[in-house]
Amino acid sequence: MTAESSSPAAALLAANRRRRRIRRWIAIGTLPLTLAALLFVGKLLSMYAFAHQAITAYVVDDYSGSESAARGQEFLNWFEPYKAPFNIGTALGAAEQLPEARAKLEEALELAHGLEVCGVRINLALVIERQGDAARADGDGAGAAELYGEALTITVETPDECNSEEAQQQSSDPQRDMEKSLEDTRDRLKQKQQEQQQPPPPEEEEQPQEQEPQPSEDQLQDLQDKLEQGTQERDQQQNGDDPGGSGTDKPW
Repeated sequence: MTAESSSPAAALLAANRRRRRIRRWIAIGTLPLTLAALLFVGKLLSMYAFAHQAITAYVVDDYSGSESAARGQEFLNWFEPYKAPFNIGTALGAAEQLPEARAKLEEALELAHGLEVCGVRINLALVIERQGDAARADGDGAGAAELYGEALTITVETPDECNSEEAQQQSSDPQRDMEKSLEDTRDRLKQKQQEQQQPPPPEEEEQPQEQEPQPSEDQLQDLQDKLEQGTQERDQQQNGDDPGGSGTDKPW
């Protein structure tokens, strides 16, 4: 083989080696982007999976399972950061763990933006209302009235946009009419708060029982005389002193 024939082959081999090196560096350079894309897709899929599991468990009254699934949404929750505490708080509220539910829903409210606050405010108001009901059942009327006032404030401060059709479409519970739910909750809280602020009805005084009239001294003396007379007549009959008697004992 001559030098002229080997020169193109050597050049071709060198060009192939350069292309391989370039592809390798491109692969290394794009590796972070590829990993980020895979992580992004995996996070989206896991969020939908956890959300579906949380909803399914909630529907069948498995509130513990719903809470557990919702906690799976907390890890690297970049997209809808309010969703995880909202779902956790909702599940805890259904399980009557009211203080913990309130804390999570308040956390969700701080993270929510725009129309996201609508459902959070409704559920938070309902949880605080149930705290008020619990205080009332325990005889703490003042505490119940304060909690009802807090829940009422949350509903009153709900943005007007929450009554829109767009807010209804974004609701986590499509079966619930958001506008009607807010109105009903607000009216109910007003009534409960007023009931706790009203003074208790005065206790009815017990009417003294009418005493039976006591017999007079003359009546008592007359009764005593009759008793003594009856005793004397009985003794005479028993001793046979009664001339008209038959001598037999009689029951007195």
